[in-house]
Amino acid sequence: MKRYRPADALPVSITPEDAQWKFSGLFVSKTPTTFLDELKGCEGALVPLNATELTVQINEQTFKLNGRLGVFAGPTDWLYVPRNAEVKVVGEGEVALATAKSDHDFPAQYIPALNEVEVRGAGNATRIVRPFMHPDHFSHAHRLMAVEVITPDGNWSSYPPHRHDGVGNCAVNNEEIYYFRIGDRESLHGSKNGWGFHRTYSAPEDEGLPFDDSLTIRDGDIYLVDRGYHGPCVAAPGYPMYYLNVLAGEERTMAFCDDPVHAWVRESWSSQLPDSRAKEMR
Repeated sequence: MKRYRPADALPVSITPEDAQWKFSGLFVSKTPTTFLDELKGCEGALVPLNATELTVQINEQTFKLNGRLGVFAGPTDWLYVPRNAEVKVVGEGEVALATAKSDHDFPAQYIPALNEVEVRGAGNATRIVRPFMHPDHFSHAHRLMAVEVITPDGNWSSYPPHRHDGVGNCAVNNEEIYYFRIGDRESLHGSKNGWGFHRTYSAPEDEGLPFDDSLTIRDGDIYLVDRGYHGPCVAAPGYPMYYLNVLAGEERTMAFCDDPVHAWVRESWSSQLPDSRAKEMR
């Protein structure tokens, strides 16, 4: 079942067992911090959220992360973390550790910040995607995938509604975590003043109890998606939205299936221009 978790004080801890699924996990913590149990049987991605000049020890290796002032400040450098590792982070700020169950071993790796981002959609469905751990951009992992999305205030993202739950004609099956931050005019990281919306719903042909959830999203909220169509994520005017998407499944692919009722919307973007603000956003 899908589960919604309202924002809590840090740290955030979601294991696959907590989510009642097989693979995906997410941990958010203030630094300095240590991750050990979180990586048992799991690979990971350590992502600075609003932390700079971090020193990270992964087992016997030491790495330096430049980080960033906040999630709305632009892309960040990050670290791939091998399964069963012990990670010690020294510095000040917040970091996220995205995880996925794995039985493959890859060495730790430092990845510089992206030089370019992707502008997707058009009109008021324009959003900026930082595909730092998308399979097309990073292959040094077994199951774990992650991207960051910035939705300009007043815009829609994660749209048209789509699914990847192995139901019906959609063969792709990924568990997905949304970790939200809401900005404002002054904050590079998050604001308690703003809000947005997120929708998840079932199709008439789905098994089990039908559902249709449209939820208010506030800074720090988390949404877990294991089935159904999801989208849009809507940023209220004046309050841009950030989310970290963490995905994992049996196969490492970020393919999806649009709701056929709304698939025409994606096709319509070819005749529209992107939101002009996207040129200035990273």
